[in-house]
Amino acid sequence: MGNISLTLNGTPVSAPQGMTILEVARENGIDIPTMCYLKDLAPVGACRLCVVEVEGSRTLVGSCHTPVTPGMVIQTHSPKVLEVRRVLIELMMASHPDTCIVCEAANCCELRLRATDLEVGMPRFRTRMHYFPVEDENPSIIRDMSKCILCRRCVAACDNIEGKKMFSLAYRGFETKVIYDLDKPIGSNETCRDCKTCITLCPTGALRLPMKFGQEKKGPVLYVKG
Repeated sequence: MGNISLTLNGTPVSAPQGMTILEVARENGIDIPTMCYLKDLAPVGACRLCVVEVEGSRTLVGSCHTPVTPGMVIQTHSPKVLEVRRVLIELMMASHPDTCIVCEAANCCELRLRATDLEVGMPRFRTRMHYFPVEDENPSIIRDMSKCILCRRCVAACDNIEGKKMFSLAYRGFETKVIYDLDKPIGSNETCRDCKTCITLCPTGALRLPMKFGQEKKGPVLYVKG
């Protein structure tokens, strides 16, 4: 499979056929924000933060799952793209608990970091919020579904990396949520004890390790295969 030529932010580049826009951008030092994407796993396109402008397309396209084509002209940070990303972050923040000051994941929360990068302040929108009890009975993992942004990283990690398939998406519309097993609390289930893969990949602290006295919270470890 040979290389193809395209234009990325006004600069001619070449890339192997079959690569996605996101992969080509990152190879050329361009940071396209993502919340659901995991390297080397099939993209789900859930967060839409990675949208870019492609000449000739009626709508913005998700860069994580759109392959490059010969002659494609792409803008990754046009005013239109940046405005859409800001709105998406605002919507996530509007339905997220306003507890950053006391949140254990605040300093490494990817949602908060992306909001800072895009200069997003207090959300302009009013939305209904989900409130779930914190599940802290399992000695190896704490789950706070109120902080979940439905990025589905835990689903992909559990299924494709660990092969356990303990997480999945259920329900519809506003009721959509990531469920554990058949929508049960994590509790003291022996399956979720020593893995911790989903915890390291959670971008917001919805999944976290139990904190011990004097223990300092570490930043998220992003999965990179190989």
